Amino acid sequence: MAEPARMKTRHWALIAGFVACVILPLVLLALYLWLVAEDQYASTTGFTVRQEEGASATDLLGGLASLTGASGSADGDVLYEYTRSQAVVRRIDEKLGLRDYYARYWSRDPVFALWPDASIEDLHWFWDRIVRVSFDQSTGLTELRVLAFDPEMARNIATEVVRESQKMVNALNEAARLDAIRYAEADLEQAQERLKEARAALTRFRTRTQIVDLESDIQGRMGVMSTLQQQLAAELVAFDELSQTTQGDDPRMVQALRRIQVIRDRIAEERRNFATTEVLSTGEDYPTLISEFEGLTVEREFAEETYRAALTAWDSAKAEAQRQTRYLAAYIEPTLAEEPEYPQRFMIFGLAALILTLGWGILALVYYSLRDRA
Repeated sequence: MAEPARMKTRHWALIAGFVACVILPLVLLALYLWLVAEDQYASTTGFTVRQEEGASATDLLGGLASLTGASGSADGDVLYEYTRSQAVVRRIDEKLGLRDYYARYWSRDPVFALWPDASIEDLHWFWDRIVRVSFDQSTGLTELRVLAFDPEMARNIATEVVRESQKMVNALNEAARLDAIRYAEADLEQAQERLKEARAALTRFRTRTQIVDLESDIQGRMGVMSTLQQQLAAELVAFDELSQTTQGDDPRMVQALRRIQVIRDRIAEERRNFATTEVLSTGEDYPTLISEFEGLTVEREFAEETYRAALTAWDSAKAEAQRQTRYLAAYIEPTLAEEPEYPQRFMIFGLAALILTLGWGILALVYYSLRDRA
C-alpha cells in the first residue's frame, strides 16, 4: 500500500522559490507603483505635412529638379526621425529645462525620473521614455504623446515639438526653393551662353563672306533668273505669233530665234554660275555657303527656343519660391490632461506577474528535468 502523500523538501523549495521569485517582487513592485511612483500626465498632439494644392512639381527643363513636390510620406519620415533626434531634444531642453525638471523627482521616484547631472546623451535616451511618436506611412499622420509630472509641462513640451517640427518643414521648404532657383539659374546661364555662341557664329559667317543676309543675296540672284524666265516666255509667245503670219525664212523669225537662244544660254550660264562660281573673298561656292548658313540659322533658332524655355523655368522657380508649398498641419492641438494616466500601474503589475510566473515555471521545469536525469 502506498503511503499517504506528504510535503517533501523539494515541494517546500518550490513554494519558497515561488514566494521569492514571484510573490515578493510583485509585492515590492505594487508598493512602489502605488506608494512611491509619481503620477504622470499625458499630452497628445497630431500633425501631418500638407502640400499646397496646385503646387508645381513638373520639370520645365532638364536641369530643373522637381524638388518642391516631395511626397507627404517622405516628409513624415523626416519629421519622425527629427522628433526623436538629439537636436530637437537639445533645443527643447534649452527652452524648457528638461534635465532640471525631470531630475527634480529623482529622490522621490528614481524609476520614472531622470538622474541628476545627466548628459545630453542621457537625456536623449530618456526622451524615448517620455515622448512616444507614431507615424502611419499610409496616411502620413504623425501622433505624439508626451509624459510629464504635471499637465502644463506635458503640453508645453508637446507644443515645442510641434513648433520645432514646423521649423524643420520651413527649412525643407527653403532648401527646396534655393535648389530650384539655383538649378534654374544654371540652366538659364547655359542657355544664354549657347545663344551667344550661336549668334557669334552667325556673325563670323557674315564677316567672312561679306554677305549680310545670304537669303536676300540668293533672292536677288533668283530674281535675275525669274526675269530671264519671263523674257524667255515673252519671246516664245512672240515667236509663236510671228510664225503664224510669216514664212520660215523671214528675217524676223531668224532674229526671234536668236534672241530666244541668247536668253536660254544666259539662263544656263546663271544656273551654272550659281552652282559652281566661287563667292568673292571666300573661296567657296553658293551651295556650300547655303548649307553652312542654314546650319548656323537652325542652331541659333534652337538656342533661342532653349533660352525662352530656360527663362520660363527660371520665372516659374522664382514664383514658386514666393509660395510655401508644404506646411505642417496640426489635426490635434496639444491637449491639457485633467487626470494622470501614467504610469499604467495595473498593466505594469499584470505584465510583471505574467513574466515572473513564467520565469518561475521555467526554472521549476529545469529543476525537475535535471533531477530526473540524476
